[in-house]
Amino acid sequence: MFKNSLALAKASWSVLREDKTLVLFPVFSGIATLLTAALFFVPIGIIAAGSDGFTPVAWILTFLAYVALAFVVIFFNSALVFAADKRLHGQDVTVGEALQSSMERIHVLLPWAVVSATVSIVLRAVEQRAGLVGRIVVGLIGVAWSLVTFLILPVLVFENLGPIAAVKRSGSLFKKTWGENVVANAGIGILGLLAFIAGAPLLLLIAAGPVGAVVGIGLFVVWIIGVSLVLSALTGIYQTALYRYATNDEIVGYDKAVLQNAFRPRKGNWLN
Repeated sequence: MFKNSLALAKASWSVLREDKTLVLFPVFSGIATLLTAALFFVPIGIIAAGSDGFTPVAWILTFLAYVALAFVVIFFNSALVFAADKRLHGQDVTVGEALQSSMERIHVLLPWAVVSATVSIVLRAVEQRAGLVGRIVVGLIGVAWSLVTFLILPVLVFENLGPIAAVKRSGSLFKKTWGENVVANAGIGILGLLAFIAGAPLLLLIAAGPVGAVVGIGLFVVWIIGVSLVLSALTGIYQTALYRYATNDEIVGYDKAVLQNAFRPRKGNWLN
């Protein structure tokens, strides 16, 4: 299981190595997220501080902030999926073309951002008010939601469906292809853990004194940010490959036998 997952992650890495500009989409997403957060949460903080608590206006702005932040991430991830798909089919694509593809799909991306933000807010609100058992249940619901909607971006990008139909389609693909080997995508997580461990020696510079501590911590933070960006790009490529496999499409750079072993249908009737 994990062997297949690592093989898939390595294949995704090969695609990323061929087109390093795919990392730019997580970079754009991160920058836009910071700017959007500042745009909303600074005035929210000012309103809350001036009225000794959250006012209806502050709550509305908070909801809009969640939607805006979700949209920013979805927008750039959809561009990444579009570009990754071109690469998986052996075609060239520019950053501008990928961003334009997201612009052309705002009518499906924005409604999904509203749904995604709403689900996140509801789950967080319930979790904060629930007891231990309730928090565990909400956590499981959150995990199930993440799994069922894992392929929703490729669905939105390539099938142009509305949010509800896209969730159903993503869930259908999930049941069809992932089954009992859903943990196969842990391969990218393992690579991330190994990369984190590889950067840990930078913290040894702390022993060199104050200057060494600043340099060591700074380099370690840069290393972690870089690893996070690469993993985000790999995840987008990985999602796109899974979608193409689930829809019986041919993809370049992936061994079909590996995909079949990693994502064979579950024998039982779970989620049927």
